[in-house]
Amino acid sequence: MKTTDHSRDSAGLTYVYPVISRRAGGVSIGINLNPNNACNWRCVYCQVPELKRGSAPRIDLDKLEIELRSFLHELVNGDFMHRHVPPEARKIHDIALSGNGEPTSAREFEQVIELIGSIIQDFDALKNLKLVLITNGSLIHRQSVQAGLQRMAQLNGEVWFKFDRALAEERQRINNTTISLKKIRHHLQIATSLCPTWLQTCVFQINGKPPSEAEIDAYLSFIRSLKNDGVLLQGVLLYGIARPSLQPEAPQLSQVSESWLIAYSEKIKALGLPVKTYC
Repeated sequence: MKTTDHSRDSAGLTYVYPVISRRAGGVSIGINLNPNNACNWRCVYCQVPELKRGSAPRIDLDKLEIELRSFLHELVNGDFMHRHVPPEARKIHDIALSGNGEPTSAREFEQVIELIGSIIQDFDALKNLKLVLITNGSLIHRQSVQAGLQRMAQLNGEVWFKFDRALAEERQRINNTTISLKKIRHHLQIATSLCPTWLQTCVFQINGKPPSEAEIDAYLSFIRSLKNDGVLLQGVLLYGIARPSLQPEAPQLSQVSESWLIAYSEKIKALGLPVKTYC
């Protein structure tokens, strides 16, 4: 296992897969609710093969329970860590709902959160394990998603809310979505009121050019307005691309420099928000 490989079938299971996460700083147990490779967005940096538009399929909750219980048992009581994980990363950091599409598109989302909470309680060593939802935030208006977020907050949970670009034309170009800034703001207000929430922002170059000054100004203005309106973000997860895109735009994409990323993070910090930067 390595940080540059987040294969969803690394454990040979349908829903559960382990990764070494550079953002988590250890082993993250992924929950893939989109084994059909379907998402309601299509981000140009996405590493999902054969990505298609759509929603999560019906979730087999019994199968998910069997997979998660057995895999957690192997991590806690077996030799998986010693066989597959380098010494410096041999800690279980979190369970992360991410996978091959938008996890909140699963109609069983609330039930999945309840199930994970029930399973964690059966492992004494995992009682304080963090639960993370990595989401584009577009479906937070759904009551079942909101109920799931409320339960997550009781389970040491946090939301990583994707917000890559502030300008509408840039969201269309990067995420292939027409969602408005007004709706994003509303969904962030809901998310932060229910569960601790971080913004997660992916920055990179397209055809050798990083995000424009106009985009940076719009991004900073949006964050400033959130703070002024009392939207209580935990901070920003600012990261570059580490693994190759599997989308048609892949040849156009490249990393920003470490110095560029750090300079951007300093501008965000100047607004009074914590920033975690991952090159």
